[in-house]
Amino acid sequence: MRCPSCNYENPADALYCMKCGTKVERRCSACDTVNPADANFCRKCGEALGAAATASSPGPAAAAKTPRIEVTHERPAAEGLEGERKTVTALFADIKGSTELMEDLDPEEARAIIDPALKLMVAAVRHYEGYVVQSTGDGIFALFGAPVAHEDHPQRTLYAALQIQQELRQHGQCAAHGRPALEARIGVNTGEVVVRTVETGGKVEYTPIGHTANLASRLQTVAPAGSIAVSEDTRKLVEGYFELHGLGLTEVKGVSEPINVYEVTGLGPLRSHFQLSARRGAG
Repeated sequence: MRCPSCNYENPADALYCMKCGTKVERRCSACDTVNPADANFCRKCGEALGAAATASSPGPAAAAKTPRIEVTHERPAAEGLEGERKTVTALFADIKGSTELMEDLDPEEARAIIDPALKLMVAAVRHYEGYVVQSTGDGIFALFGAPVAHEDHPQRTLYAALQIQQELRQHGQCAAHGRPALEARIGVNTGEVVVRTVETGGKVEYTPIGHTANLASRLQTVAPAGSIAVSEDTRKLVEGYFELHGLGLTEVKGVSEPINVYEVTGLGPLRSHFQLSARRGAG
């Protein structure tokens, strides 16, 4: 049994580390429950531990053939997040026409255009304490409300979205390249997801599973260039804080029936502790 303090490999029946004296415990690989050091089976889910787990595990040849996706619980930031249900607001932002923009460019020239735009997007999300799940190459996928919870996560999301659009307009005049200003399409949706931490190839990712994020991605594709499209669920939570223009019933790929979509056109009359900062970002 490996010591969590000094990493010394102790005998399977050790209760304390033979090298540094730290108490050793068995952590269940299935449910992450901490068990007594002398336990053979998990007290919560019954999973085999230690020697019992080794005896029932597949041989090296079988293991080598099985791709491994490991859910990690070893990092403090990941504790308790596996399979947790949360209400979040998801944001997808994508640079319009990036494929055409980069078609005739050297990869380094393309990078010089796209990378600063992505940094502006990431900075706007982080300014309002959102979490960037991933970069999509010419855009980002971000969450608000998880892993850090905020009751006003829908408002934070739209403040960040407005800041992204404003700063892209200011930055995107690619005069030196003789090309048009960069524009982004942004989709936003609020709802429940199941969030988890997954380790693939040594990299830990915090990812949401569920329709909420998928719909935000679809809304991004139907948003007019340079605009922010939000769902009915998000509209209900932000009305008054932002000016919203109804785009009517819209067919969205992956959704069986047309849904109401709204465009965010600016800040509304209601005030929040973020409004001053948002005005600076939105001009």
